[in-house]
Amino acid sequence: MLILASGGGVVLTFLAIMAVILGFKGIVLVRQAQVILIERLGKYHRTLDSGLHFIWPFIDQARTIVWRYVEQDMLTKRHVVRIREVAIIDLRETVYDFPRQNVITKDNVTIDINALLYFQVTDPVKAVYEIANLPEAIEKLTQTTLRNVIGELDLDQTLISREVVNHKLRAILDEATDKWGVKINRVELQDINPPDDIKTAMEKQMRAERDKRANILDAEGYKQAAILKAQGVRDAAVAEAEGERQKCILEAQGRSDALRLMAEGEAKAIEIIKNAVGQENNPVSYLVAIKYIEAFTKISTEGTNKTIFMPYEASSVLSSVGMMKAVFDKEITKPAVTAEKK
Repeated sequence: MLILASGGGVVLTFLAIMAVILGFKGIVLVRQAQVILIERLGKYHRTLDSGLHFIWPFIDQARTIVWRYVEQDMLTKRHVVRIREVAIIDLRETVYDFPRQNVITKDNVTIDINALLYFQVTDPVKAVYEIANLPEAIEKLTQTTLRNVIGELDLDQTLISREVVNHKLRAILDEATDKWGVKINRVELQDINPPDDIKTAMEKQMRAERDKRANILDAEGYKQAAILKAQGVRDAAVAEAEGERQKCILEAQGRSDALRLMAEGEAKAIEIIKNAVGQENNPVSYLVAIKYIEAFTKISTEGTNKTIFMPYEASSVLSSVGMMKAVFDKEITKPAVTAEKK
């Protein structure tokens, strides 16, 4: 009886221990932004979200998925890509750094491109059951799509159209991976490296283009300088001509005003003389005589030659002066005028 009692206690203890072990194996804790797919007897049963869950041990099992990790090697300090089968599916955005690959452009230039992909699992069931190896499928799809997109562009377009290439890649990959339960958020081209000979040719082309722009700028500068100089000469000539014109106009106006004033003065003088000599005598003869006397005085005072030849008409002029003198003696008192003949 004691043996049976001791044997029964061992069995109960064993059963209790097994129950505790099964209880712990039936408890599943899922972290935030992670899910686990549960299969019951080999068939999809349910998806465990973040939180505490209970499953039937040995009946319910977690389905594994192939996942790609980038780890740092402790010896070489380099990042190493590792592929593992895990039961936990991460729903956070994942960065996929593709290895460098050769791509041929439309103008048959082979370039090396390093792409960077940002994707996120939106439907874990499709990501597990619709594709066998999700990371490899995304990598191969990205590589082939990148070749197709770059093959439609020239080298120059590829170098300056990164944003266009990124947009095309993201649209094509997002549409293709939708049935896998994956959302492609962004695609970035990190490096685009042409061959060395192409780089050398591009540098020469760049220097030639800069020299061309420099020569064009110099020519434009000389052209603008010549135009400005010609405009300056033209403006100076126009200004000088305008100044001469204004000068001539002012001089003409001055002479006109002077002649007008002289004419008015002579007219007043004639009027005064006419009033003085009376209506029966001509005042013009008096003025002519005065001009003759002024001219003879100027001739006699200028030069060293004192020989003066009197014209024949001088006697009549002097007689007119005598006549005027007689008239003025009657009207006004003036100094007598005497003339001597030699």
